[in-house]
Amino acid sequence: MPWVHVPRIFKLAFPVLTWNIQGDRKVLYLTFDDGPTPVITSEVLSVLREHNALATFFCIGRNAERNPDIYQQIISAGHATGNHTYSHLKGWYTQNREYYNDIQLAAGFVPSALFRPAYGLITPRQAMHLRKQFRIIMWDVMSYDFHPRVTREKCLENVILYAKSGSIIVFHDSAKASEKTLYALPRVLSHFASLGFTFETIPVPKYQFGTGTSELLSSGAGDKTG
Repeated sequence: MPWVHVPRIFKLAFPVLTWNIQGDRKVLYLTFDDGPTPVITSEVLSVLREHNALATFFCIGRNAERNPDIYQQIISAGHATGNHTYSHLKGWYTQNREYYNDIQLAAGFVPSALFRPAYGLITPRQAMHLRKQFRIIMWDVMSYDFHPRVTREKCLENVILYAKSGSIIVFHDSAKASEKTLYALPRVLSHFASLGFTFETIPVPKYQFGTGTSELLSSGAGDKTG
């Protein structure tokens, strides 16, 4: 299993990516990938509401298209959303034109200036190109709630042991992760709240993905991956 906590050398090697949010306050940034998903997303929202916590949801475009009411629940509750591609493509293995087109399609259902590459797989060229329109959000703590060999207790432990002020933490509001997410999430919230932490949305850049879409695709869109 890859690292739960991203080594510092990776953060230094890819400075155009956001790995954590530096600051003086005791704040954690919970994120949820791959929704919106019937049942589990609403249950996650309920847990967050009970703990007065905010989070950022990186939504797959096709899921937002299929579940617009759930997507609106996220927005209405005061949470932030981010683009997670339309089809959950792996940037490493996708030609740039196809990748950018997929992100553009997702933007029609998830209008946001935040972007997280599916699986965290994005080439340096893609990252340099997309940063013109997005703040590209990675993470420094992965719960591994999706991993079949990780127990729900280990999922909780991963976050408790490695999260610190400014950490961006990954959970998933997907069907396969639901049991572990719903076990770990309230315990993570209670633990860190008792230590004086608050939970906020990831700050969104002032620029917004919209009018620059065609420019994004035309500039360098013919390049192959790499």
